Amino acid sequence: MQYRRFGRTELSMPVFSCGGMRYQYQWQDVPQWRIPQENQRNLEETILRSLSVGINHIETARGYGSSEMQLGRILPKVPREKLIVQTKVAPQPDPKEFRRQVHQSLKFLKLDYVDLLGLHGINNQEILDYCIRPGGCLDEAKKLQAKGKIRFIGFSTHGATEIITKTIETGEFDYVNLHWYYINQLNWSAIEAARRQDMGVFIISPSDKGGKLYEPPQKLVELCNPLSPMVFNDLFCLSHSQVHTLSLGAARPTDFDEHLKVLPLLDKADEVLPPILERLEQAAIAALGEDWVRTWHIGLPKYDETPGRINIPVILWLRNLAIAYDMVEYAKMRYNLLGNGSHWFPGEKANQIERFDLRPYLVDSPHADKIPELLVQADSFLCDTPLQRLSQS
Repeated sequence: MQYRRFGRTELSMPVFSCGGMRYQYQWQDVPQWRIPQENQRNLEETILRSLSVGINHIETARGYGSSEMQLGRILPKVPREKLIVQTKVAPQPDPKEFRRQVHQSLKFLKLDYVDLLGLHGINNQEILDYCIRPGGCLDEAKKLQAKGKIRFIGFSTHGATEIITKTIETGEFDYVNLHWYYINQLNWSAIEAARRQDMGVFIISPSDKGGKLYEPPQKLVELCNPLSPMVFNDLFCLSHSQVHTLSLGAARPTDFDEHLKVLPLLDKADEVLPPILERLEQAAIAALGEDWVRTWHIGLPKYDETPGRINIPVILWLRNLAIAYDMVEYAKMRYNLLGNGSHWFPGEKANQIERFDLRPYLVDSPHADKIPELLVQADSFLCDTPLQRLSQS
């Protein structure tokens, strides 16, 4: 394993973290007696495998159902100084409820303290406001920090780059969990802002939200050769020193194996990545046209400034991935969350686009004339059964 300084926390963070949202029994709290022995055994074997390969950062959340309770049956058996434990608790309008949930996390984990507490889901201005207002959730977290229950305070986010950067620039947080990977590099400016604040940078779900890379389409496999798409994406992310750790949402002990192949490549990224990056770019140009690839994103309105809250940037982005790289299943998965993802994945599909005149909202786009028709095509191609986030299921 390789390790990186996790910003001003000074923690020595493994470049991979063991995310705790895929091996738990249920997405709801359940009595411990209801957890099947086989499921608990798999979770414990996954944690032991993680530790055996040097991944000592175990990451979970109050919102991950039985994850914390199940981890509480294995983590206390490991010498505490060998672990970096992170949990995340969603901010609440009532900070007392936030504090109650942090205490519940500690109780389930059976730990006296956590190394990292993330305010989970600072995705819009309203949530940020009730985090940082006087007496809000951040102040409650600081009180717990003063009592030794938390070592460092950060936040996780699925929000727009602007809200992420605004939160970072408060200077109040030690680290950030955010999305950034090859197919979605929008948050790079937020990562740079985190670097200026000397914050730790944790990348959320690079193999799932980063493209369902555990089930890659054949075209993507060929374009990433000689690496697998998963190893390519890991190497792409970790080739940037501003990135400190990638979350691996392991569901079983063997889920680490493919990722570990990137470790001997980290010193060779400048040699290995350029040919793959060139192939990926040329494939997109061949499928979509160079002008579109270079300029499709310019002048697009935000979803909350668009009639019907249609999330035009996300829909066009998913269409691009489906056409350029055959990432149809991934695009469908994300597209069908629109309208059901709340502030975690906001905006609506284009299935009612005929009700709206989008022309006034596309005046700054070089592709204004064709975007409405492309949105109709994307909806026809990608629309399927509406989906929910895992935590809603």
